[in-house]
Amino acid sequence: MLIQAIPRKDGERQKMNLEIYFKPLREPVVLPIHYNYLVQAALYNSIDQELAAFLHEKGYSDGNRAFKLFCFSLIQGVYQMDRVKKRIAFEGELKLTVSSPLQDFCQSLVNVLLTKGVMRLGAQELEIDRISAGQYEVREHKVMVRTLSPVVLYSTLLRPDGRKYTVYFQPGETDYSRLFNENLRKKYRALYGSEGPEGEVEIRPLGIQRMRIVNYKNTVIKGYAGKLLLSGPKELLQLAVDGGIGSKNSQGFGCVEIING
Repeated sequence: MLIQAIPRKDGERQKMNLEIYFKPLREPVVLPIHYNYLVQAALYNSIDQELAAFLHEKGYSDGNRAFKLFCFSLIQGVYQMDRVKKRIAFEGELKLTVSSPLQDFCQSLVNVLLTKGVMRLGAQELEIDRISAGQYEVREHKVMVRTLSPVVLYSTLLRPDGRKYTVYFQPGETDYSRLFNENLRKKYRALYGSEGPEGEVEIRPLGIQRMRIVNYKNTVIKGYAGKLLLSGPKELLQLAVDGGIGSKNSQGFGCVEIING
């Protein structure tokens, strides 16, 4: 197994973007179409169990909100989808991107994967071929990103009869921008214990934003995938890139990568 690491400067807070490459022990690798919960469970099982218990049961809090502060991408690879049987079959090499601003999480994940040499997704066991560890560094007050998993931003409202319902927002809507910033500020306070820099992040959708519907443990979740131009304080942009944007990051939403155009 090969680990490729990008060295960091002395004193720099370690934030990691891990690209994990898998070599299937048997092909095809057949998963349910909505496999987010399998990847989430596999990640919890691939870090130190004390840390896993802390993140799963408690996390980092801001008021009544708790954040796990990690996110992951869709599985990337060659696949065929059977919508009738609700299955997806992957062939050949697979790739999963995992990102977090938490040094302990990133280091633990690498250590456990190195030790085990495999990751189990449900009944499927995947051999770890190599891991590329680096960092997307935000150097300016503007960054262009591409979603590696859909971004989810929503509000829970009440019907006249008292029943709850959920409204999901898409890039370009006013509530999307408001919720984006509220969520990011809460994450910042939860992680650093301070309000952070003044100013908000402006979000400009670039091109088509595709709606993605995911069934997570029998809950239907709507997110949007595409390219976004983010402008604002560098510290907030860095956290958005490292920890994911929007809600439900640890369930497989809001993972992004920096692009150049």
